[in-house]
Amino acid sequence: MTRKQYILIILILGALSTISPFSIDMYLPGFPAIAQDLNTSIATIQLSLTAYFVGISVGQLLYGPLLDRFGRKYPLYAGLLVYIVASVGCAYADSPDMLIAMRFLQAIGGCAGMVAAQALVRDLFPVTETAKVFSWLILVIAVSPMIAPTVGGYMTAAFGWPSVFLALGVITLLIMVGVYFALPEGRKGDPGMSLKPKAVLGNFSKVLQNPQFLVFTLVGGIASAAPYAYIAGSPDVFMNIYKVSEQEYGWIFAFLSIALIGSPQLNHILLRRLSSEQIINVALVYQMVVGAVMVLGVYNGWFGKTSLIAVLFLFMLGQGLTAPNASALSIAPFSKYVGSASALGGSFRMGMGALVSAVVSMFHNGTALPMVTVMTLCTLVGIVLYFLGRGSSRAYTKAVEAGTVTEV
Repeated sequence: MTRKQYILIILILGALSTISPFSIDMYLPGFPAIAQDLNTSIATIQLSLTAYFVGISVGQLLYGPLLDRFGRKYPLYAGLLVYIVASVGCAYADSPDMLIAMRFLQAIGGCAGMVAAQALVRDLFPVTETAKVFSWLILVIAVSPMIAPTVGGYMTAAFGWPSVFLALGVITLLIMVGVYFALPEGRKGDPGMSLKPKAVLGNFSKVLQNPQFLVFTLVGGIASAAPYAYIAGSPDVFMNIYKVSEQEYGWIFAFLSIALIGSPQLNHILLRRLSSEQIINVALVYQMVVGAVMVLGVYNGWFGKTSLIAVLFLFMLGQGLTAPNASALSIAPFSKYVGSASALGGSFRMGMGALVSAVVSMFHNGTALPMVTVMTLCTLVGIVLYFLGRGSSRAYTKAVEAGTVTEV
């Protein structure tokens, strides 16, 4: 693979992975306008975000077996088409219930990109390179929060919130064209792999019996859910409590995403000297310390708008260290069932995103405390699970790093 091909593949896989981040972030500045137009509250509009997370969680379980059975591209095309149709439906939603339903359908289609991208990383790159590739993907993904809310804020102000969903449909159509012309096929489909529920559940069961997958999916999924608490709570915190405009909120979101861009680059450097497991250890402890300061500061009224943004920035710096390493370690033991493993891992991560976003909305009290508390609890649970499970996965981790793991 030439360097040019390597870069092009990373960009396309990154674009597939950004479909959902764009879908989540780009309409956030429009929450007040959507609530006003649909005659409802921001808390109700937040449920459309929860519906999206639920849709991604459910959809990934469907695409995993399909990717293993039919190969990577045909299920991917089907999902992207569903996403485009649902995006138009969101743009023309005339009630909160219709918006929530269309967001769920949009997620069912869009999550195909997430699952296929992860599976193709395992198909196209050696095991020893996957953590670095995931770091590059997270760098591409991390750019989306800089662009999406800012662009979404200006589009909402200039053209109205429906224009955001129409733009998402057009962007996905362009990504689909790129996939068709420039992305390798990856692993071929296995015609012998049954799609009957019993067989599919059996494949999932084989994946779940792997201790390395289980530990790092749980740790990475729960710890990586912290930003979803921020995504769910920040429109209310900044636009209602601190009274910022849609455009200013977009710039705040863009600034915080710089932390997500910088930390994967640090991960590249750290991987030269440390194992993925060691990096996860340090990152979780760091985030727990910052999270504790964040909760105490909000509870005691120490923070204004600027200082809250600063401590959120420090917290997010740890996110780009945990997620790529946990993802790489969770799918490393697999070859035949990599689609199912990617689907289970992605489903769990998005399921946790749905849960934490719903919890933030449920405990809405007019302050930033629900948001920062849930963010910190995600890290705390991740640390506990990591230290409880690392013993059972250590042998697998060493085998993966040595390139001697037995793939299934």
